[in-house]
Amino acid sequence: MRTNTVGMSAEGSAQPGWVARHWPVLSVAGFITVLHILTNGGYGFHRDEWQFLSDARHLDWGFVAYPPFTPFIQRIGLELFGLNIIALRMASVVAQVVAILCTAWMAHRLGGGRLAQFTAAMAIALCPYALFEGTEFQYSSFDYLWWILAAASVIALLETDDARWCLGVGACIGLGLMTKYSILFFAFSIVAGLLLSPARKYLHTRWFWMGMALAFAICLPNLVWQARHGFISWDFLNSIHARDIRRGHAEGFVAKQFFIDNNPLVTPLWIAGLVAAVRTPRLRALFFMWLLPVAYFMLARARFYYVAPAYPMLIALGAVQAECWLPTLRRRPRMVLQTVFWLGLVGFGIFAICALVPIVDHGPLHEFSLRRSSDLGEEIGWPEMVRHVAAIRDALPPEERANYGILVGNYGEAGSLELLGPAYHLPPPISRTNSAWLRGYPTPQPTTLIVMGFDREEVDDAFQGCRLAGHNGDPSVVRNEESLWHPEIFVCGPPRLGWPAFWIQYKNFG
Repeated sequence: MRTNTVGMSAEGSAQPGWVARHWPVLSVAGFITVLHILTNGGYGFHRDEWQFLSDARHLDWGFVAYPPFTPFIQRIGLELFGLNIIALRMASVVAQVVAILCTAWMAHRLGGGRLAQFTAAMAIALCPYALFEGTEFQYSSFDYLWWILAAASVIALLETDDARWCLGVGACIGLGLMTKYSILFFAFSIVAGLLLSPARKYLHTRWFWMGMALAFAICLPNLVWQARHGFISWDFLNSIHARDIRRGHAEGFVAKQFFIDNNPLVTPLWIAGLVAAVRTPRLRALFFMWLLPVAYFMLARARFYYVAPAYPMLIALGAVQAECWLPTLRRRPRMVLQTVFWLGLVGFGIFAICALVPIVDHGPLHEFSLRRSSDLGEEIGWPEMVRHVAAIRDALPPEERANYGILVGNYGEAGSLELLGPAYHLPPPISRTNSAWLRGYPTPQPTTLIVMGFDREEVDDAFQGCRLAGHNGDPSVVRNEESLWHPEIFVCGPPRLGWPAFWIQYKNFG
């Protein structure tokens, strides 16, 4: 029977091999890897992935919508594998597998044995949010990992009393800032947690300041890029936040902490971890590392998933607490409790897999997934769209086809046409959205435009002589942005304002 408490580890006289000691956790990581490899080619690239693919072809130290890390990783994938969807998504799969292993490692570092480590790993593996992040190449996939690695470094700092772990924290924060800016609030929470707990002693060490300097050095190139571009990402973030509130994306923040950011059966674990963090002075910083980001993003009416990576550290700590508490129960209540927990955890995990993972591309399960996940719908229809645009081009009269361009309304259209269009000899699309707007319009300017992403009234206001040429997407097949929002495709003359004035007035954040 284990009687160790948080921070203490059981010792045995015989030490089995590393794989033998950790095979349960490794099995969980292996299952998730195989699951995503087998299913990640089921549909197609997501709208957001097309933006990353486009930006990967125009590498810079920054982009309007995000820092440069994710397009940089995607560029490596493009160079190595081309447009192989399973290979390009492997970086996200690796990120989620490392997140699983790191959460189990946190449980180990906090004194947990096999059961605590396995429980922590399963909690992340069957978390709806983490499952989804392994299905697509998103910057949030890596953001999730950097938060967890930073939290693991803090736990190692607190458990070993070795201030050199501040360098690990700084490196994770720096890489996080090169991935997604929201980790800045977690960085502030780490400092506040150290300041408001006995761990404040580390703030006086040179390692803490070296860690801060390392984080700053890593993200400095992006900071310089932002300064050179008038901190355009600040305007983008404000615009997107206002749009999210207007569309109701901030609703359900609290409920989704329990059912999407976590598997609901794990709720007792992270609450137990939260209580243990409050009651254990040397771990009290973890409480503030959870509380402050959650409170800020809830009050700011941000999206629910921004704080999903704040939970694994609490789950790891809660799993250790549960491992120590279970032996104090009588056999029958303990068996009932464990049975309910594991059946519920796995059962909800299977439900999440069916709802979020692209297992099949037709049939009842396909329909079930599309009803539960709007993101899967955004993976459908892009090759068909490009072929349709090529058919509209082919139908143009010779005088219009002699100098034509394709102007798109969103980054999914831009990325898919940029990557898939060359097979149909289509020109690079003209996009007014995010970083594509910074790249400008072509010279010489086209006199005929195939226009997507506008409704009839908008095209008539913006362009000369527009006529309807086709439709994009079919809502009876799949309901997504392409089939529901501005599905018409027009053929128009040049902008009424002229290209320079049009480009300034029609800048778009999306």
